[in-house]
Amino acid sequence: MSGLIGRKVGMTSLFDENGKNIPCTVIEAGPCVVTQVRTEEVDGYSALQLGFDDKKAKSSNKALDGHFKKAGTVAKKKVVEFQGFEGEYKMGDSITVEHFAEGEFVDVSGTSKGKGFQGVVKRHGFAGVGQATHGQHNRLRAPGSIGAASYPARVFKGMRMAGRMGGEKVKVQNLRVLKVVADKNLLVIKGAIPGHKNSYVIIEK
Repeated sequence: MSGLIGRKVGMTSLFDENGKNIPCTVIEAGPCVVTQVRTEEVDGYSALQLGFDDKKAKSSNKALDGHFKKAGTVAKKKVVEFQGFEGEYKMGDSITVEHFAEGEFVDVSGTSKGKGFQGVVKRHGFAGVGQATHGQHNRLRAPGSIGAASYPARVFKGMRMAGRMGGEKVKVQNLRVLKVVADKNLLVIKGAIPGHKNSYVIIEK
């Protein structure tokens, strides 16, 4: 799937022709530079390696500088490979937000916000043990029973329990592109996408 690397700017809302308020996410998508071209003959598959967001010179090293110098650009912070690009691209070409069109559907993936160590009510949607009466004490958000007694004498793998929540790669599919603002490299996409503000996201079509 072809696509672009972007940065989540934040959320806003638009009104449609019926006056309905639509929540949407603004993404700064590209311009992305083609930093390497993978071919069947050399690599065994076809793909384009795209780079996004310039890296400071002091944060780079000679190996990275040499790699990006072949494409005639500076070192990039985020590098991702995409397959399925139509047309001929060579190293150094720039792919902009105009790769997308208004009305089409895209998949957006990113790293979700980290929530730290959370209990079962927040992490899995448990209701808690229930009432505070009949001898219950501090059990409103407890997980309850996690298994039987002498048999099987263990807790089954995959049991939903408290633990670290968030900070995982999440993909949201079939989001509609509402607007393409080419002069500012912005995509306005219906709905929410994973990640905090200024986090990197990958948009695929």
